[in-house]
Amino acid sequence: MPLLWIGVLLVLLRWLEVGPLADLSWWWVLSPLAVCFVWFEVLERVFGMDKRQVEAAEWEKRRKERVEAQFPQKAPRRH
Repeated sequence: MPLLWIGVLLVLLRWLEVGPLADLSWWWVLSPLAVCFVWFEVLERVFGMDKRQVEAAEWEKRRKERVEAQFPQKAPRRH
C-alpha cells in the first residue's frame, strides 16, 4: 500500500512539474504503480493471501454470530 501512495505522489509531482521530477521519465514515475498492480493481481493470488482475507472475514462473521447468540439484544421499551 505504501507503494501505491508513493506512485500517486510521484504522478502528481511529475504532472505539476515540481523540482527534479519535472525531468524524470514517466517510466520511472509509473513504476511503483506497476509494482502495485503486479503485487495485488499476481503475487497475492500465488501466495494465497486473497484466500486468507476471505477466511478472516468469515471467521469474524462467525465470531459476531456467536457473540450475538450468547448475548441477545433486548427489544427497546415502548412507552
